[in-house]
Amino acid sequence: MTMIEAINDALDIMLARDPDVVVLGEDIGFFGGVFRATAGLQAKHGRTRVFDTPISECGIIGVAVGMGAYGLRPVPEIQFADYIYPGLDQLISEAARLRYRSAAEFIAPMTVRTPFGGGIFGGQTHSQSPEALFTHVAGLKTVVPSTPHDAKGLLIAAIEDNDPVLFFEPKRLYNGPFDGYYDRPAKVWKGHADAVVPDGHYTIPLGKARTVREGEALTILAYGTMVHVAAGVVEATGVDAEIIDLRTLVPLDIEAIEQSVRKTGRCLIVHEATRTSGFGAELSALVTERCFYHLEAPVERVTGFDTPYPHSLEWAYFPGPVRVGEAIERLLAAD
Repeated sequence: MTMIEAINDALDIMLARDPDVVVLGEDIGFFGGVFRATAGLQAKHGRTRVFDTPISECGIIGVAVGMGAYGLRPVPEIQFADYIYPGLDQLISEAARLRYRSAAEFIAPMTVRTPFGGGIFGGQTHSQSPEALFTHVAGLKTVVPSTPHDAKGLLIAAIEDNDPVLFFEPKRLYNGPFDGYYDRPAKVWKGHADAVVPDGHYTIPLGKARTVREGEALTILAYGTMVHVAAGVVEATGVDAEIIDLRTLVPLDIEAIEQSVRKTGRCLIVHEATRTSGFGAELSALVTERCFYHLEAPVERVTGFDTPYPHSLEWAYFPGPVRVGEAIERLLAAD
């Protein structure tokens, strides 16, 4: 499957499996969504289970909070992550706090799906990576898949979770992986090992990282699109790097990170979002706190730039093979 197909399959399975699951968002019903992630679901499950909403992100998320408190399991889609900001108050002040402020009498078991990151030359209004904003909010969980296999298993786990989950889908990976070293546009997922998606219901636990490849020279921490960038650079250069796909940022598999960095003694963090206050800063702090006496070099970060997301210079904005390769060289050269 492609990642789009895997997401569609996860939603289809959960709609059939649990009558409390509902899917809502802008153009997700009859049209099937901008990226076709919900194609065919309304025709199969009906307009009361899969339905279009007005163009109101605050309304979409607010309705989902109410649905969750009432006993449903809503899966709202925000058409692009860049559009989520009008709904921040509902997510932060209501969804994230509902369980605590009601002494667990009410919960918000909602999964907010949204495409994020670059890959379509959408510029600053269709390409942002705001995941760090949500990792700062106690009560929210944050998930970022990098493969079709993980996208399906993580999405089902998120829908079944009793807390609100932000499910960020890297649009650059929707229809295929890509040559991470040369930064070419996406290939197809067909034939790719990570595109083998089991039939039926399965879950991948939230808070469990994946070791993409084992290595001894350094640890690379990445998620989403940047997993493939890192893998492409490592494959092309032959560096004996261990690549950890975080998969979920909150909860974070700090044990897997700590085990890897203590083994390699060097750590590189790669993410697409802007550098300042990005999630890489939290990762760097955690690695330094927990692995300081095992580090043989300072923790390095390769990220997007602290600028508005450019339209025509998208591929220069991405952490690409040159910058990732230079960071690897610095880490290996450090004493």
